[in-house]
Amino acid sequence: MPWPSSPPSAAHRAAFADAEPQPFWLDDVVAPAGVLHGRVDADLLIVGGGFTGLWAALHAKADDPSRDVVLLEAETAGFGASGRNGGFCVASLTHGIDNGLARFASEMEVLERLGLENFAGLRGDLERYGIDCDFEATGELLALTDPYQLEWVSEERASLERFGHSVTVLDGDAMRGEVHSPTFTGGVWDHTGAGILDPGKLARGLRSAALRAGVRVFEHSAVHSLADGGAGAVVEALTASGRVRARKVLLATSAYPPLLKSVRHYVVPVYDYVLLSEPLSAAQLASVGWEHRQGIGDGGNQFHYYRLTADNRILYGGWDAVYRFGGPVGPRWDEHDPTFATLAQHFFHTFPQLEGVRFTHRWGGAIDTSSRFSVFFGTAFAGRVAYATGYTGLGVGAARFGGRVALDLLDDRDTEATRLRYVRSKPVPFPPEPLRWAVIQYTRNRLAAADRNDGRRGPWLRLLDRLGLGFDS
Repeated sequence: MPWPSSPPSAAHRAAFADAEPQPFWLDDVVAPAGVLHGRVDADLLIVGGGFTGLWAALHAKADDPSRDVVLLEAETAGFGASGRNGGFCVASLTHGIDNGLARFASEMEVLERLGLENFAGLRGDLERYGIDCDFEATGELLALTDPYQLEWVSEERASLERFGHSVTVLDGDAMRGEVHSPTFTGGVWDHTGAGILDPGKLARGLRSAALRAGVRVFEHSAVHSLADGGAGAVVEALTASGRVRARKVLLATSAYPPLLKSVRHYVVPVYDYVLLSEPLSAAQLASVGWEHRQGIGDGGNQFHYYRLTADNRILYGGWDAVYRFGGPVGPRWDEHDPTFATLAQHFFHTFPQLEGVRFTHRWGGAIDTSSRFSVFFGTAFAGRVAYATGYTGLGVGAARFGGRVALDLLDDRDTEATRLRYVRSKPVPFPPEPLRWAVIQYTRNRLAAADRNDGRRGPWLRLLDRLGLGFDS
């Protein structure tokens, strides 16, 4: 069922006009940790209070409870991508099996196993640390919205089952019976290693667990620079009102400007936007079905993702992936009226039975995008600094793995993961501006054209595929 070609109406815009311009997940606030003042010494400094940094802090304390760990966050824990995503938690470390096979075919058996082990470990840690983040093991539902997408259902199923996933293929009637939308032509339900959660509650829960473990957390303490500490055995991090001298530093800054210039070639901040509905009434929820509450993503290159929250709101996001010249990141880019209007129009196209529903929240956030579409790692300062970044939108689960591997690299720990080319290699760098902006915009244009052309990829996308840079969702 084609997406609307006409512009969004005044009614579509009115549906989100009064929405709060902030992430719903961050509505609940906790007392902020203190700001860093003066000099602090530490064994380990973690820069960034999102999922990667918080998991790394907990890993470090679990490894050695006596280790003095300091965490610095520029805003509050979970403020960035960790508190702005859709709350889809999946096991994949490679942004899906097909993307992994295209880049790390010889390592996929190991990567899939490590991903599933990490997912199980995350669920175990939620219980271990007493973190209630509304986790639901719903699986992940791929919604097919165009007839041509049915052609690769068997391939999708085979890929998933090859790596041990339990899969249900749904024809059009079964899919529309699962979730009542006239847009669906079929579906693939992956029951393995996937669920939904409240990312704000997860971030706050990890922060509380880190504090209980003895991690010293300082918020509103942005790090401006790193420097050799002079003696050669420490790294010094400077903020506006203090500094930390640490033996080792782990960087977990996601899409924000990297503190290491070398990393800037590999990551671009791409903005994603979301609408969140008011809670559905019992009758409205019944009209949608969705009894199994799966997280859903549709099959286009320009795709939507949507899910139910614990109080039965619908989160609806995606479609546009906005890159701005120079890659700025900041609050002024959290609003994008054209995308919100398109999302509102597409929401009611997906669920026409919900006409009249209002949106209570709208927000945006930057995704740390790399050309391989999955996290990559590295070290600097003679091994005294390590980093993990570039998750490209699937970091909710993978960030736990990223924090673990970055810490292992920092500690020079030889593990099955650290020996992988996946960990030891870098993605293809992005070109400098203005070529960077032009390449990204043209690629986005060609991906949208492929959607309009029954999925057929033109010369530019086929070239990227041959170079190992292709991506189809």
